[in-house]
Amino acid sequence: MATQQAPDAGSGSGVPTCYRHAGRETYLSCTRCGRPACPECLRSAPVGQQCVECVKEGGRAVRQPTGPFGSRAVSGALSGAVVTWTLVALNVAFYLVEWAYPKIVDYLALIGSAYDGNVHAVIGVAHGQEYRLLTSAFLHEQGFGGFGPLHIIFNMWALILVGPALERLLGRLRFLSVYLFSALGGAVMFYLLAPVNELGLGASGAIFGLFGAWFVVSRRLRVDSRSIVFLIVVNLVISFAVAGIAWQAHVGGLLTGGLLTAAYAYAPRNHRALVQIGATVLVAAVLVVAVLTRNHQLVTSGLG
Repeated sequence: MATQQAPDAGSGSGVPTCYRHAGRETYLSCTRCGRPACPECLRSAPVGQQCVECVKEGGRAVRQPTGPFGSRAVSGALSGAVVTWTLVALNVAFYLVEWAYPKIVDYLALIGSAYDGNVHAVIGVAHGQEYRLLTSAFLHEQGFGGFGPLHIIFNMWALILVGPALERLLGRLRFLSVYLFSALGGAVMFYLLAPVNELGLGASGAIFGLFGAWFVVSRRLRVDSRSIVFLIVVNLVISFAVAGIAWQAHVGGLLTGGLLTAAYAYAPRNHRALVQIGATVLVAAVLVVAVLTRNHQLVTSGLG
């Protein structure tokens, strides 16, 4: 804290006043700019006290730490994984809604084209319901038949396993982009390759996209990637060997997540933001063209 000597009573000079409050007398001043300031307008500093304007200037001058791929650095198991836990909560919430209102699957699951007797209408992506490509990624198998609760349990376990670390490395926005585009990439490949009346649902496409993202990040940071390679290989084998699993969504999600993350991770530092945004737009454009092409194919062939 810096102080000023009070002027002599007979000197005729005025008593200093706060630079922000003209009516407040003060003998305190900012150690940075030297302006007189009242206690309300001063903040503690490493040395002395600074006025609020100097504190703001100092805050702007401090460079925020960034992650390895240009994102704002975050830390902490919870604060550093807000998107991951939000996605887990959304998936669980949709799963609980399915138990209370099973018909939600008829309205949101992925299907190319089919007549649904429950709603007495022809439904599917080919009929203007493109939103199913994304909403289906938040639904999971109902009841105890088939894979039952294991479907959502495995997907959420995998999301919690790789999600927080990826989110801290990529940043929240990039991580969310990888997750959602992986889900869309898996759904689009399912739409392209699966029978038009086959129903698909689950977050597996997004999860495989995160597996691909983790592989790319591991290679980029030169850390051991054998564990994620083993996890990818085992799950791909299961995808092709076990009936009832949408392998198309798994492969599509894996490719989309891996390629998009590669653009994020290997973007040159000088043009990082431009390359990353351009790659995201390019992936979105490819998926849109693929969906429109499939729509046209189904409509012209009569299957739609």
